[in-house]
Amino acid sequence: MQSVSVNTIRGRRALLPATLGAALAAALGAGLLSAPMPAGAADLLTTAKARGTLRIGVEGSYPPFNFKDPKSGALAGYDADVARLVAARLGLKPEFVTTEWSAILAGLGAGKYDLIVSQVGITPRRQLAFDFSQPYIYSAPQLIVRRDDQSSYASLNDLKGRKLGAGQGSVFEQQARAVPGIEVKAYPAATETLQDLAFGRIDAALNDSLMVAYLLKNSRLPLRAGARVGAVERMGIALRKGNPQLLAALDKALLAARADGSLARASIKWFGIDASRAP
Repeated sequence: MQSVSVNTIRGRRALLPATLGAALAAALGAGLLSAPMPAGAADLLTTAKARGTLRIGVEGSYPPFNFKDPKSGALAGYDADVARLVAARLGLKPEFVTTEWSAILAGLGAGKYDLIVSQVGITPRRQLAFDFSQPYIYSAPQLIVRRDDQSSYASLNDLKGRKLGAGQGSVFEQQARAVPGIEVKAYPAATETLQDLAFGRIDAALNDSLMVAYLLKNSRLPLRAGARVGAVERMGIALRKGNPQLLAALDKALLAARADGSLARASIKWFGIDASRAP
């Protein structure tokens, strides 16, 4: 795995659900995502093959999922590897379009790229506006605790009367606040959460399980992974509705990459585990 300083991580993954929900609502309100494809419009797969490239929306600043390699400047990360795998199986050259997370959904609705490979969770609400490929990665909420802490937190209920840190505005903050008795402290960045945890200002932190593995791998703080305390989340490739050929091609490419071990190898490369299959 390429080395990326933990100081570059802002806990964006933790902010995905809340931020995405706001962006989705804004885009729907603007009519960008709900408009049907014009009658007779070509499927995006046909358009992409005529162009020779697959335009892929990605945030580009969210390691280890998608980020610019500090040495080469090329896009790296699990999402980038998956996008390249899929594009190659479609016989297309990947063309990455980096976009601020707050605008990435609106950009898809406006046709700035063909699809998004950037840790977009598959939820019923989002499926009203987009089509999604089959999942290409799975994760779940997970606790982080101090290495010398002998407490056994098997669920959020075990943290009643304790202090729990989570990303500000994140689904993890929402989950923590839904449990009465937990004193929740919200943080703008994962690094600040980990520092406060290491110094004993909070008793545990809550983040994405894959991000937990990456944070701990790149941090020298005396911390360890705790229990997984929530439902599994599925991430898929998002695309505009009305493109059944492209959707079928994406699913076929992901099935082939899963069958030959390509997805598993990419996951192990970045996370040390195979997160491409449901736990």
